[in-house]
This record gives sequence, C-alpha cells and structure tokens, in this order.
Amino acid sequence: MRIREITEADWPQVWVIIRDVIRERATFPYDPEMTEEQARPLWIESPPGRTVVAVDGERVLGTAKMGTNRPGPGSHIATASFMVAAASRGRGVGTALCRDALDWARRAGYAGMQFNAVVATNRSAVELYQRHGFAILGTVPEAFEHPTLGRVGLHLMYQAF
Repeated sequence: MRIREITEADWPQVWVIIRDVIRERATFPYDPEMTEEQARPLWIESPPGRTVVAVDGERVLGTAKMGTNRPGPGSHIATASFMVAAASRGRGVGTALCRDALDWARRAGYAGMQFNAVVATNRSAVELYQRHGFAILGTVPEAFEHPTLGRVGLHLMYQAF
C-alpha cells in the first residue's frame, strides 16, 4: 500500500468510496443524498490543504483530506477526515492515512489536530484515533442519527503537537 496525492484519474474510485460510506449512514455526518458534483469540492482540498489516496497498484483503498480546521485565529489547528473502502477495512488503511495526516500537519507547523464530529459508536475510528494520541474532549449527545442505533453522540477529539 502506498499513500500519495490524489489525481484526476483517482476521482471515480474515490467517489464510490464516499458514496458508499455516506449511504451507510453509520460513520459520517454527510448528507446521504449528496451527489458526486456536491462531493467533489467538499472532499478535494485546496492548498494549503491536501487530499490523498491509499492505493494498491491502481486500486484506491481509502482516501483522506486534511487542512486548517478554522480560518483566522484558529488557523494553527489542523483537521482531517478519512474514508476507507468497505473491502479494505481492518487492513491498516485507516491507520496509514491517519499517520500520514498527522505527519503532514506536524511538517506544516500546526499546533495540533482536531476532529469535529467522530460518531461515538464508530469504535474502530475512535480507538484508532486514541491509539494515535487523540483524546475525547466532549460529546454532543444524540447529534448523529444512526440507521440502527438511533440517535448517538458525536465526539470532539483533539491532539496537541
């Protein structure tokens, strides 16, 4: 597996991952009816941000986007989002993408990284982030409508560098 900057040729595979993840309605607070035209500008970051793919040959296994969490006085804190294809989950893709994002943010001079909305029941993501130094700062109760569990919390997670 290799992580690299996204290319135009990657977008069709990335869109399938995004579409499938948001339609699952279990891990990402994006509109499940989002179109490809809406998803592209949301996922493809402009500099100084960055969008990457994890690939095995030409096959996209997962993707991440990263950038400044907030403009102006909050611009010293980074954020990132990760999506992994269903067939590639549990194989270290999310871990590799998380490490890449953290390395990028440190190299770019950010003071920390903040995740604004981690679904509390997404145990694999929460545990991955905690293993990489993130702490849960708080949870907004019932802020996410899970398809089988009903309303569950969204965590705010943070790591200082």
